[in-house]
Amino acid sequence: MTCEELRDDYELYALGTLEGEERDEISRHLARGCDNCTEGVRRASLVNAWIATSAPEVAPPARLRRRVREIAGVERPRYASWHWAWAALCAALIAIAVYLGSEVRRSSAELADARKKLRETVAESAAGRQLLELLNAPETKRVSFGEAQPRPPRGTVFVNARAGVLLVASNLPVLPAGKTFEFWVIPKGGAPKPAGLFRGGANGTATHLVSGPVDPNTAAVAVSVEPESGSNAPTTTPIVVAPVAAP
Repeated sequence: MTCEELRDDYELYALGTLEGEERDEISRHLARGCDNCTEGVRRASLVNAWIATSAPEVAPPARLRRRVREIAGVERPRYASWHWAWAALCAALIAIAVYLGSEVRRSSAELADARKKLRETVAESAAGRQLLELLNAPETKRVSFGEAQPRPPRGTVFVNARAGVLLVASNLPVLPAGKTFEFWVIPKGGAPKPAGLFRGGANGTATHLVSGPVDPNTAAVAVSVEPESGSNAPTTTPIVVAPVAAP
């Protein structure tokens, strides 16, 4: 199979729920170092990580269990209107995909339906579209940080002057009570500008997307630990500083 034929399966491969010939074919492409499939699976993993870290932790509603049972053919459908917020919908779709992958693997029709819904959700979300646009744009600049030190925060910054900035970080420190991470955009010769608050996961990973045009004079981006309400200027030494412009 060609890379183009496998492109729509990258999301479920990254989730670990893809089955059969498509899964084996992608694995073979990756094993022989296929650039297209390697990049496609990497981008799908970033999208999945962004969705997972963006959704709040909520107890799944009873209607989610009923819907999963309907999809699996265990329970007859009840035609109720779904008025879910974007984050809850993403969490539900991921839960459905994982459930189907482990409990009803025998049914390719249900798996295909979950794949379709996941792709549609990402495509229909403004944030999802911006994320994919930023990652796929040929002019997007990729900058890594923290690789030369023993165990610092490390990761990658993706910068697109038109679409925005995406931070993907790991090894972030545990936040003290009442603190959060704040992202900064630093123009050449200017003071850092606040660009949003975010929190890391339990394993020290985090993603943060700043959508919209980026100041062409941006020299670097940074992350510092700040009060939960945020600060107008860094109050602590930044734990991440990543130059994004040539010196």
